[in-house]
Amino acid sequence: MALKYYHAEPLANSLKSMVPLKEKGLAYESHYVDLHKFEQHSAWFVAINPEGQVPVLDHDGTIITHTTVINEYLEDAFPDAQPADGPLRPRDPVGAARMRYWNKFVDEHVMNYVSMHGWHRMVGIIARSIEGGEFEQLLENIPLPDQRKKWATARSGWSEADLAAATDKIVYALEKVEKQLGETAWLAGNAYTLADINFYSHCGMMVERMFPELEVAAKYPRLVDWRERVTARPAVAEALKSEDRTAPGLRTWSGHVR
Repeated sequence: MALKYYHAEPLANSLKSMVPLKEKGLAYESHYVDLHKFEQHSAWFVAINPEGQVPVLDHDGTIITHTTVINEYLEDAFPDAQPADGPLRPRDPVGAARMRYWNKFVDEHVMNYVSMHGWHRMVGIIARSIEGGEFEQLLENIPLPDQRKKWATARSGWSEADLAAATDKIVYALEKVEKQLGETAWLAGNAYTLADINFYSHCGMMVERMFPELEVAAKYPRLVDWRERVTARPAVAEALKSEDRTAPGLRTWSGHVR
């Protein structure tokens, strides 16, 4: 058995599938893909994932992409490798359904809106630093049309109206999570699951730094307690120590500010 994991810094999607690998105690070969050097669009990486996106799991030559799929694959491929406090995907149908409900909510109603702010604030700095002709060449090398549009938009920036609408979606998610944590210890019930890892990686870990004006600690105390419990898990702490080449000026949400 050989696992290879191609990833960027331990944040968002790269963190989301790294944590289950650590939680399950699975040995893997780590391959850092430097997004700031656009290695995800290079020929060697596109040969691995034609979509030109991280992370990617290579299991004995079988390539698995998209984090929610990767995480479910790990549960199917390694069902007996689990944290001491229970499986990351509940074994009962109801528990599994609840986990998938929250994963779907994070994937569709949280991730993209957090991502918009990230691209506007951080990727925009990178995009505007590239000369015009070089930037056009960069766009041509991006396999996915939607990613080409995101890079082009990052160069000019999203509108204030779009950013405000995205913030509204994030506030709704925070309120929803806070309410759920008043009913159960974890998002999908009384057990820590892939759903917790998903929300933590995309929003819960860094929402206070991203949006200090939302007064997260005062308004969402259950979420803050939940975040501290997730952060305290040894596997999460180990994942957060993974390689991070993010330029210091761009470490708004990662690296030493963690």
